[in-house]
Amino acid sequence: MAAQVPRLIPLLYQSAIERGWTVGQTLIVRYCRVAILNEIGELLTPRVVVLLIGERPGLAAADSLSAYMAYRPNSAHTDANRNLVSNIHSRGLSPEDAADRILRLAELMTLAGTSGFHLRIGDPNLTRTIIGAATTQGQKEKTSSRDVSEAKKR
Repeated sequence: MAAQVPRLIPLLYQSAIERGWTVGQTLIVRYCRVAILNEIGELLTPRVVVLLIGERPGLAAADSLSAYMAYRPNSAHTDANRNLVSNIHSRGLSPEDAADRILRLAELMTLAGTSGFHLRIGDPNLTRTIIGAATTQGQKEKTSSRDVSEAKKR
């Protein structure tokens, strides 16, 4: 955690604010499990929760960080309702790339209204604009050819 979080958190906050999103309170929970997402969801009713968890000591990349994510988590959610961005460390996914991936995933969750196995990242009905505002194909909004090609890559 100490190696990745100081670089990742400011990137997440800055990019979220640039997208016009509201960022809630940062919580620190020692010795938590992934299911804490459900409790946070029940207590605070956020749209998307991002939980950063450091790897257990003794693993190949002990300085690695994972981001578990859920859309409107609640007590009925299981691992099937969560998404994961993993291997955030110096020899894996950089904090900059991780922040981009986390925020794009949060954007897709918000647009689709779901997370976990229900989220279809390649859904042709979902697009992402250059500034990060999520739209559906049915909405009328100008998008550049770069926006469309980025959406098709995902």
